[in-house]
Amino acid sequence: MPEPQSGLDRRMFLRATAVSGAALTVGGPAIPSASATPSASAAPGGFPDYTYVRTLLTPSKLKYNPTGEIIFPTIRGVYDKLASPLGRYYLYYAPHDAPGGICLAYGDSLEGPFTEYPSNPIVSNRWDPHYSVSHVSSPHVLWKEDIKEFWLYFHGENTTTRLARSKDGIHFTYDKAVLTTSMMPAGTTETSYARVFQYDLPSRGAHYVMLFMTNNTTDHRDIGWGWSADGRNWTFAQTPLVRHSDVGAINVGGPHLLTRGGSAFVVYNKDKTSGGDLMITEVGKDFSLRKHLGVFYDSHSSAPENGRAAAPSFGTDHGVPYMIYEAGERLAGSIAMARG
Repeated sequence: MPEPQSGLDRRMFLRATAVSGAALTVGGPAIPSASATPSASAAPGGFPDYTYVRTLLTPSKLKYNPTGEIIFPTIRGVYDKLASPLGRYYLYYAPHDAPGGICLAYGDSLEGPFTEYPSNPIVSNRWDPHYSVSHVSSPHVLWKEDIKEFWLYFHGENTTTRLARSKDGIHFTYDKAVLTTSMMPAGTTETSYARVFQYDLPSRGAHYVMLFMTNNTTDHRDIGWGWSADGRNWTFAQTPLVRHSDVGAINVGGPHLLTRGGSAFVVYNKDKTSGGDLMITEVGKDFSLRKHLGVFYDSHSSAPENGRAAAPSFGTDHGVPYMIYEAGERLAGSIAMARG
């Protein structure tokens, strides 16, 4: 949706997007939401209709580029959390293939530009004495307001999701593994690409929800979920939240939680071989609903998307909703920005 050019029209536009788009100021609450009546151009569930604007990070232009690919962005506002941040926004990402490495870029606008942190990776595939693995990847950063810490969830290997903690969002202390295949049904081969959100489930005594990708011996990936009182110790559902077969996919993954109108929704990528769109499923306030709403974001056949969008991270800046996501073929893409 194009922005109006006049001052009055622009003020009306910003007020409208503030209520009909994601209500998250990046760096505030972790879950975007919306509560107004959906507009004619709204995506399923009444969320903003996002349009690709530009590429933010391209592997070939990065100093740390061991594999020529980057995935799984997480955007966080830090201007209201740190006394002297490198920029207003921290953008976390990683290569996937070995050795991977959790990376950071920073900037003053969600529209870019972003500057690569000169000492990437900030977390590597070897962290003595805690682990030594082929790769680490899929960074998701949660701001823990109660203790003023950044909590980083990441995987390595694909069987294990780990937690590290930081006061400045750059230098992390290892905590522990929070999810492994051993916590899931027999035959589970992967538990990775996790994102954690502050979300209350009173009936389960939980204040946090984890969404992640799970795989088993059938080699079809689904979306799993778990809940926690503190973000460290978890209980995991033993059946998928969204099954690939429910939406006619080979694999589903890269889930993100959104809320609107008192209900919860999961946005995720649907892969057909190497390509696919972002889909949305309403799971309800207590996660008991399974209402598949269809395509949330239709990826374009032209560059940089080349028919694939994945692993979205959401936020708003001055009332305007943004989506930061993977654009392009699996393990050959870039990090892009779309605006609502």
